[in-house]
Amino acid sequence: QVQLVESGGGLVQAGGSLRLSCAASRSIFSINVMGWYRQAPGKQRELVAGITSGGTTNYADSVKGRFTISRDNAKNTVYLQMNSLEPEDTAVYYCKAVQFSLPGNRNYWGQGTQVTVSS
Repeated sequence: QVQLVESGGGLVQAGGSLRLSCAASRSIFSINVMGWYRQAPGKQRELVAGITSGGTTNYADSVKGRFTISRDNAKNTVYLQMNSLEPEDTAVYYCKAVQFSLPGNRNYWGQGTQVTVSS
């Protein structure tokens, strides 16, 4: 089991920056994939960015070049640096941990943090 707690959300003007943090209750060294998702009102939850235990990253096309995901295994924390924010980035942002396992992967979610970008 792992509990995830997000922080760093808030209200920011378009063009501004925020850094989200996702703190895990235990070591994330063995967590295979950590990711950030977001869900805007009336929309489905979508992947924003992911990072593997080896450091490989992937991003949604809509955030490439603006957002950066990173992980600090020593601090059991994953970050999402968000620059050049746009009103379309407004959503609740969730942290997810994926532990590869058999017969099925174990998925853990945080409670979410609100990001609001004003125009």
